[in-house]
Amino acid sequence: MSTLFTAADGTKLAYHRRGTGPVLVCLPGGPGRASSYLGDLGGLTDSHELVFLDHRGTGDSAESADPTAYRCDRLVDDVEALRAHLGLERMNLVGHSAGGNVATLYAARFPHRLHRLVLVTPGLRAVGLDTVGFEEAIEARSAEPWFRTARPAMDAWQRAAAEGRDYAEIMPLRMAAAPFAYGQWNAVTQAHAAAEPKQRGRAAAEGFYAGFEPDTGAVREALRAVTAPVLVVAGALDPAPTPAAARALVDLFPNAEPAVLPDASHFPWVDDPKAFTEAVGESVR
Repeated sequence: MSTLFTAADGTKLAYHRRGTGPVLVCLPGGPGRASSYLGDLGGLTDSHELVFLDHRGTGDSAESADPTAYRCDRLVDDVEALRAHLGLERMNLVGHSAGGNVATLYAARFPHRLHRLVLVTPGLRAVGLDTVGFEEAIEARSAEPWFRTARPAMDAWQRAAAEGRDYAEIMPLRMAAAPFAYGQWNAVTQAHAAAEPKQRGRAAAEGFYAGFEPDTGAVREALRAVTAPVLVVAGALDPAPTPAAARALVDLFPNAEPAVLPDASHFPWVDDPKAFTEAVGESVR
């Protein structure tokens, strides 16, 4: 069941509360994916109360009258509105994948509102870091039985994204390349991947990076003021971000550390729930 609150521009947004314990506000990625794909974050609801935000145009949240309001940096205002709605002076904030960009930009703008920050296999566009080691991470999976079909799909996806192709063309390529996003390609991970198309809001997905041109130098400078502890969770098998890229992100904060999960890729709570909940649970008490 979701609860609604009102964003600064009047849009009705939804969030979902699960579990008991210290509160973690969780931002989904995708981009444009409803928060339902986060599940219970590997069982983290056993020790924490998780507040899952559905970004505008996804899940139970309303679509935006202003198409530019889906943009990555504009979503920061929605996160701040949620914090105020929840009555939290400071909050523990978790951002996954593309949602890691939103969480990072929130940290840059509102460092005084953070208690702790957890970035899970985060996007790096907001800080202008390259996904170093991408090709090596892809080739490292060459012995997998799915590699011969997933590799061409990954290449085609990257070309289509670079050329600015539309959602309808890119989505089938993403799905065909999905095995790279998981440590193992089994019934559990296949079901998790198969749910993605129905969980995506098209306008939210297309608008997330549209016109997004961050001043990465200014963002990096602002992150130096983030005194809250930061944990960057990376999967050792993830091509974007690779552990090396995640460590480069760690270096931008004054009080950050990495947690690299050896058997995980882009969805570490699915690949290795125990290791994920231990890493995040220990960092947020």
